Amino acid sequence: MDSMDTDTPDQSNRDAPVRLLLRPVRPMESGVGLPYAPENWPKPGDIWSWKVGPRVGGRGTFKDRYLYPPKHLPGLDTEMTRRGNAFRSRLSLERYIRRAFPKADVRKFFASFTWTIPSTDGMSQKQCLVPVYSSDEDPMHENGFDNVVCKAGNDKCRSLMPPSDTKPLPAMPCNICCSEPSFCSDCCCILCCKSISLEHEGYSYVKCEAVVSEGYICGHVAHINCALRAYVAGTIGGSIGLDAEYYCRRCDARKDLVPHVSRFLEICQTVEYQGDVEKILNLGICILRGSRRDNAKELLNCIESTVIKLKCGTSLENLWNDDAPTIWSDFSDIGESKGNDTLQSLQDVTPIEPMPFNHEAEMHKLEEEIRDVLKGLRGAQESEYQIAEARLYAQKECLDDLYRQLEKEKSELSRCGSGTDADSLMTNVVKRLDQIRREVTKLKEMEEVAKGFGRTPRGILEEYFHLNIEE
Repeated sequence: MDSMDTDTPDQSNRDAPVRLLLRPVRPMESGVGLPYAPENWPKPGDIWSWKVGPRVGGRGTFKDRYLYPPKHLPGLDTEMTRRGNAFRSRLSLERYIRRAFPKADVRKFFASFTWTIPSTDGMSQKQCLVPVYSSDEDPMHENGFDNVVCKAGNDKCRSLMPPSDTKPLPAMPCNICCSEPSFCSDCCCILCCKSISLEHEGYSYVKCEAVVSEGYICGHVAHINCALRAYVAGTIGGSIGLDAEYYCRRCDARKDLVPHVSRFLEICQTVEYQGDVEKILNLGICILRGSRRDNAKELLNCIESTVIKLKCGTSLENLWNDDAPTIWSDFSDIGESKGNDTLQSLQDVTPIEPMPFNHEAEMHKLEEEIRDVLKGLRGAQESEYQIAEARLYAQKECLDDLYRQLEKEKSELSRCGSGTDADSLMTNVVKRLDQIRREVTKLKEMEEVAKGFGRTPRGILEEYFHLNIEE
């Protein structure tokens, strides 16, 4: 830990803030203990941890900082420590201490560390003097002139990120989509208007950096998946005629996506979960598929071979220990002038080797497939059983009704003598017997399903069970 000098205020100036020599930190950095979190409070050995957000104010200090107390402290399940038991403001922390530790010296507590944290991107010097405030002022909420907000209300907007060393050209003012009250060209997709994600170095979106006027670029962003669905990315024929490119709907400019995809495996080497790795690489496949350019084809082959290795059971650790990273590092420098040389060197130096076969992984995959098939078969059989049960019992009820009517008509016939009424009743009895014989025959045909629906004649299934069987 860097050395820290503390100027302790004397008794005549107790309200003066203690000044600590602080080390500027990077956005999203975290740590434990001094100088940005208390130590040995409330008991010896208790150490608090801290974290900062991405936003930096005009004074070079972080707008967002979080303080995490030891888990054993009382009352941490209250509303004061929402979002992962982190105190997000000095005022909420002060309220908690006064409630949970009424005898504690709050002023002395805050004097033991600093709430304000300087940023490496906001300060020119490596170390700086920053006051530790002991008043009710909350340094996390800067004055109005320091507040920079996103038009879409996105606290992770790129416009709120600390400025980089290289200053890009500003975006051209837009009076079309940007006239919408909740649309931000820095973080809202021009196609779906939803926020982009900076996860995994922002692989999932593309930014149009075409120069549209002197000193200005387009600056609009789009999800790559949205662009693929809208047929403005990838390889598209027709009047657009894209080849592994992106077409910006705002300025009609085209952007080569091969350099963008060439970063994917380098990004994947920092990803911990295989599902995320496959998601990133599959997006690259969607972008490059169908391209007629040699560099895009070579890059596509490299991505597909990597995905195959993953599906064959190669672990991420072993995958990155292969020769693939060397191949991808060559692709990361693809440009207009270097692409052909890089591809030629790949063809000469790194021939494609046979893929190793992982027997256990393949058997596990087949076992999963068989389990899914049997599960589906069981479900289909249960469904067929329920259909057959309902229709067969319905036919039984029909025959039961017919037999009851026959008994009734026979009884009426026995009580009636001769004459016209007797002849009419006899006719009804004969018709009823014929109807019963037809329904009994129908039931016998329906009982063919005992062999299974697959071996039952198609006509029976369609007529008696109302199933439409395709050829």
